[in-house]
Amino acid sequence: MGRRTVATSAVLAGALLLTGGGVAQARARSQAQARSQTQARLRARARVTDGVTVRLPAPTGPHRIGVTTLHLVDRSRRDPWDSGITVREVMTTVFYPARDVRGHPVAPQLTAGAAEWFARLDVPLHLGLPVSGVDWAATMTHAHTGAPAQAVRRPVVLYTPGGVDPRTLGTGIAEELASHGYVVVTIDHPGETSEVEFPGATGQREKIRCTVLRGEPGPETFRTMIDTRIADTRFVLDQLAVLAAGRNPDAEGRALPQDLGRALDLRRVGIYGHSAGGTAAAEAMYEDRRIGAAVNLEGYLDHPPEQPGQDGELFPVARYGVDRPLLLLGTDGFRDARFDRSWSAMLAHPRGHTRRRQLDHATHWVFTDYAVIAPQLQAAGLIPAAARNNLVGTISPAVSVPTVRHHVHTFFARHLPRR
Repeated sequence: MGRRTVATSAVLAGALLLTGGGVAQARARSQAQARSQTQARLRARARVTDGVTVRLPAPTGPHRIGVTTLHLVDRSRRDPWDSGITVREVMTTVFYPARDVRGHPVAPQLTAGAAEWFARLDVPLHLGLPVSGVDWAATMTHAHTGAPAQAVRRPVVLYTPGGVDPRTLGTGIAEELASHGYVVVTIDHPGETSEVEFPGATGQREKIRCTVLRGEPGPETFRTMIDTRIADTRFVLDQLAVLAAGRNPDAEGRALPQDLGRALDLRRVGIYGHSAGGTAAAEAMYEDRRIGAAVNLEGYLDHPPEQPGQDGELFPVARYGVDRPLLLLGTDGFRDARFDRSWSAMLAHPRGHTRRRQLDHATHWVFTDYAVIAPQLQAAGLIPAAARNNLVGTISPAVSVPTVRHHVHTFFARHLPRR
């Protein structure tokens, strides 16, 4: 596959990347017939529907939120997904408590360029979502672009999204944490993420880089995914230290929000992630002593098995345990033997640093912004109830959103207390 383009059909074949197989594979088989029967009807309905604008839930904390992006370049690593790219590039979004938001516009969830590719690549991965009829570029966040930061040292929390999903699908939780006094840094993993928009093109890639992955990840691909995410996370922490020291780590040297570096307390660092990001978050804490607490939002803690019927290799965090707090947050709708085995191994360690919590009547993408997007699309007549339920469960967003926010926020409030 070329670097500059990606076939939507190839990405559709990669839907299993979101979960690493198992539950997703069984679900995909059971949905195939229903999906083919409803897709034509949904396309016809979407063609006559004005572009629906989905809305994100407002954060509940006392702080107004600022936001900026950082383009970070690691010249010590080659890109693992494209041999023609000689450096590793990472895009991040930083949400933070703002001192004053006057004159700073509210940021969209997706830029126009990213929204176009999001509709082509990420949306079709989630079976039953509409191929048209939604104006993905119209959704706004609650964060103000470039607003000055409060010059108060704040705990720093990193976010790594699910396999193929972009960092922008984690906007709701990131804003909630920022509104309660945290600096939240969401991370894309280019080459794996469905689409990543950079400040500009280079001789090695275009402005928007799309995923090169296809098919269910075997052990080698999955290992590369997680190893790359951990290396990206550690590099981002290194660059945040540069920022906290008063220098600008952005590759283009773009202007930073005032006092952003002074808002970082890198003595209090946490991480959370969804699906493959949850796997990476737990293992990153195990490997990096700078990370003091982690939340795994329904990520496996083992590798895919080498052969059918075998058990996959446990990640070191599940094999040996960890001496810092780890929250395993899952749903009743996403379970298989592999999942239970890897989480049970993590919980079996005697020191009691790991806790498990569960959302009922929910499933895998309830931990993303699809928790509110899917019900809105159903209410607009763009998707059937079955598609919404397969994505996030029957749970109402009026229950799921505050519950997930509560679990994540109270965990970090306990283990990364604000001073």
